Amino acid sequence: MVLPPLLRAVIMGPPGSGKGTVSARIIKHFGVKHLSSGDLLRDNMQKKTEVGILAKSYIDQGQLIPDDIMTQLMLNEIKGLDEYSWLLDGFPRTVAQAEALDKECQIDTVIDLDVPFETIKCRLTARWIHPASGRVYNLEFSPPKVQGIDDITGEPLVQRDDDKPETVSKRLQAYDAQTKPVLEYYRKKGLLKSFSGTETNKIWPHIYAFLQTKLPHVSQKDAANPR
Repeated sequence: MVLPPLLRAVIMGPPGSGKGTVSARIIKHFGVKHLSSGDLLRDNMQKKTEVGILAKSYIDQGQLIPDDIMTQLMLNEIKGLDEYSWLLDGFPRTVAQAEALDKECQIDTVIDLDVPFETIKCRLTARWIHPASGRVYNLEFSPPKVQGIDDITGEPLVQRDDDKPETVSKRLQAYDAQTKPVLEYYRKKGLLKSFSGTETNKIWPHIYAFLQTKLPHVSQKDAANPR
């Protein structure tokens, strides 16, 4: 029996570029494991692990978490996924992180969501959330039934500080400054595949077609038990 190939992929894109939606579709259609640095950090902080406590001390001071802490966190998790295809999200964020990852494993492809910043600004500033559940609404394409109110609980929605217009501009500038070198790093290695557009639903078919050349589509049953 010939085993299907394993995929080692990274997804990159500015905040609000649709990375969460695209990642969810990749998981559903191709049965890969999804490793989000943000989810892992939250999990470790909640469980008060050594790395979690350390990371929180930087976040509380408004500082970026150092490369070595992020690398340790992600590589520990990756080590347990030898038999699986996986998709990294939110890592690597710097060239130093990318180099550390290279020492551990061979990345096959880097999916870059190239969405214009103006589109993202409109998208993010229209985003409101229900804090208790994390439910997200967008005033443009998935508004709540009653403005400012969560559909399920009737509780008020809030706009995260991150999604306020002035903060969005700063976040996009920071992403650009930090991540451009990483994109360039992977471009030079011939691993970068950019998908440009303003709508996730229009970008997705191109990503799907590209990934089909790398991995077989899996059925829902198989996706529940990815190799």
